[in-house]
Amino acid sequence: MLLSIIRQNQKLAAKRNPAFDRNRFAKFLIYFMVAFWAAYLIVIGVMLSFAFEGIFPSMEPYHIMNQGLAYLLLLDFLLRFMLQPAMSQEIKPYLLMPIKKNKLVDTLLLQSGISCYNLFWFFLIVPFALLTITRFYGFTGILCYLDGIWLLMVINNYWYLICKTLLNEKLLYMLLPIGVYGLLGAAEFIPEGNPVSTFMMNLGEGFIEGNIFAFLGAIATILLLLLVNRKLQLHFIYNEIAKVEDTKMKHVSEYRFLDHYGDVGEYLRLELKLCLRNKTVKTQFRMGFIIMFAFSALIAFTDVYDGTGMINFICIYNFAILSIMTLGQVMSFEGNYLDGLMSRKESIYNLLRAKYYLNCIIVFIPFLIMMIPVAKGKIPFLMAVSYMLFTAGFVFAMMLQLAVYNKKTLPLNANVMRSNRGSSLFQTIIISCAFFLPLIINKALTAFFEQDTACIVMMGIGLLLIATHNLWIKNIYNRFMKRRYENMEGFRDSR
Repeated sequence: MLLSIIRQNQKLAAKRNPAFDRNRFAKFLIYFMVAFWAAYLIVIGVMLSFAFEGIFPSMEPYHIMNQGLAYLLLLDFLLRFMLQPAMSQEIKPYLLMPIKKNKLVDTLLLQSGISCYNLFWFFLIVPFALLTITRFYGFTGILCYLDGIWLLMVINNYWYLICKTLLNEKLLYMLLPIGVYGLLGAAEFIPEGNPVSTFMMNLGEGFIEGNIFAFLGAIATILLLLLVNRKLQLHFIYNEIAKVEDTKMKHVSEYRFLDHYGDVGEYLRLELKLCLRNKTVKTQFRMGFIIMFAFSALIAFTDVYDGTGMINFICIYNFAILSIMTLGQVMSFEGNYLDGLMSRKESIYNLLRAKYYLNCIIVFIPFLIMMIPVAKGKIPFLMAVSYMLFTAGFVFAMMLQLAVYNKKTLPLNANVMRSNRGSSLFQTIIISCAFFLPLIINKALTAFFEQDTACIVMMGIGLLLIATHNLWIKNIYNRFMKRRYENMEGFRDSR
């Protein structure tokens, strides 16, 4: 009963949100991408059934698939960080009602466990199982196998919730998943016989055969993770709602060296404090750094992304990811205190300049990280320099256009209870262009010139926009001022 009420309230909250009309294109785009990847996984599932049969003639294809379940679960775990929030439900209003807090958290955890996302990999598993398992075990074997895969995905869901909740509190908790997967990797590759793959193969076959012990083991693991999750969520949700703050005195930097830069220095100080003191913004930076290090390590130490197209994509991704996370929501965090900013002449203009300068400084961080694959000879140094300058000029100029159109306030410190972050049509288009336009431009240039020449041209475009940044930032400021009353109304309505 409580589950159905919460679901109904969430649908109503989404419809009544001021950004509901602006969300429709983003929702359409999300549904389109889900349909695309579903079709893609179905094709992969069909192809794998024939590929495994040809490559491993001495083994059944479902044995090979079961051996790879550990890798599938790892991929699912990583994707959840990008696609699934830790606890996106609005909990606070229900705590003011005569509902037991324990029952509320149990209901929300149940909702997470039965989420449709846990069935997404069925687009891959179902066609594969129909082609490989039916002839030996019939449809009963397929149903048992799918039940087992669903239990594994639920286990992965609750394991992800534990890691995400802890990671939101302290970055040090990142050592937990790294340690667990590191131990599993050591257990897989150091001893002979690949114990982890063998265990997963036997577990998968146990699911197919309807082995009661395989199902009981998976259910017991779910219950254990559910109990741990319950305790964690109750603890952290209570702290956030009660506004439990760290009362220990910490060193507070005033960034006095910025006094030499006048008004822009004041807003640089404000930007630094926004990035370093607020939980939501700090979490964005942490995830950006993790993604950058992960992709750079994959390029440097593996052959997975040795293709020219993937190298170009990862170059622009590494340089642009932090700016897209922060500038994609430009003015949204400032919506919490925009009235104060508007009280001073040209404060928004100086704020936009400060944001641009800070992001230009930050772009040196991915440049240094990219020196790892450059040192390994995987990426030319000229390409890294050109993408850095192109990002600082072209991509930042594009992302700052959102300062004119963003008008939804985002909370500075909410983690467990997150507001509905609808994206407008313009925001979705700009973010998509920030990722893909540099690749399209590079592809067009390499069609007529050598790769080095294309990099020099992109470098020139970036330098031109950097040199003229005062002009286009002033243009953004003038357009913002024409819409200031509309934007301020939107920021106030969404606080």
